[in-house]
Amino acid sequence: MNQAREHILTRLALSQKPVSGDILADELGLSRAGVWKHIQMLKKSGAGIQAYAGKGYMLKSEVFSAGLLQAKLNAGRINWNSQVVNETGSTNQDIMQQAEAGAAEGLVIFANQQSGGKGRLGRRWHTVPESLAGSVLLRPELPPEQVPQLSLMTAVALHDALSRYAPDIRIKWPNDLLCHGAKVAGILTEMRAEPGRVHAVVLGFGINLKAPEEGWPADITQAVTDVETVSYQRVSKLEIATAVLDALDQWYDIYLTDGFAPVRTAWWQAHAASGGKVRVHQGDGYVEGIATALDDDGALLLQTPSGVQRIIAGDLELL
Repeated sequence: MNQAREHILTRLALSQKPVSGDILADELGLSRAGVWKHIQMLKKSGAGIQAYAGKGYMLKSEVFSAGLLQAKLNAGRINWNSQVVNETGSTNQDIMQQAEAGAAEGLVIFANQQSGGKGRLGRRWHTVPESLAGSVLLRPELPPEQVPQLSLMTAVALHDALSRYAPDIRIKWPNDLLCHGAKVAGILTEMRAEPGRVHAVVLGFGINLKAPEEGWPADITQAVTDVETVSYQRVSKLEIATAVLDALDQWYDIYLTDGFAPVRTAWWQAHAASGGKVRVHQGDGYVEGIATALDDDGALLLQTPSGVQRIIAGDLELL
């Protein structure tokens, strides 16, 4: 977004009273006519800005912008650098490109629409206007084999953030969050590494905030739901994005300070099938057993009639 319009939106959103055109003009180094032109552009893009004669402008509807997100985030381990784009191919790809160009840890990109969003195993991830789709760049000093732990950490962070709205949300191995058996969020982790060293990790996630007015895309075959439906309340994209990033910051700090053990404990407590019977589809066959533990590398341990099996890939079905 244009920097001047970003400033205007942030300034209005953080003010409890009208902000005069003169003040905005001084802050931006523009004329009042220049400010007025930016206001008109913001209105055309959907921002609910109202003018009050002799007083200035007020924002009457919520907006989701990088400036507001930065203003709401708590200071922590990660120095967030937020970007919000209207449309892109994939926020994971965008983050990885910037990582390869030298971007620092903490870069986060949210997109209102993605034309090439993807999920695990190359599946398509639908980014409807009513969802929160974003990716985060981390640069941990880890060996590549430990990166799957960060995906599990992300699931715990999303669980913590979304449980404030719906306590029944649970984690489903390996990368989904469910509520009453229906998918509400998904995670895709990617990395750039060399033997023994990770260069960049991208944590991508998509959260269904509310059901699309025209209904869910026809090619979605699994049960899906959204935060508004399961929480019985209207939700704010800005508030949920803030909650997710704050939770990621907290759990990343825990992980780097105390290791994987606290993450694994929290993940297991939030898992939908801990101690329960599951079936994992693997290619043309499946493995059925009791989910007994989570291994350090993210493998799910199943107690089967033939003994304990490590499941490192597949689609899990709750029985």
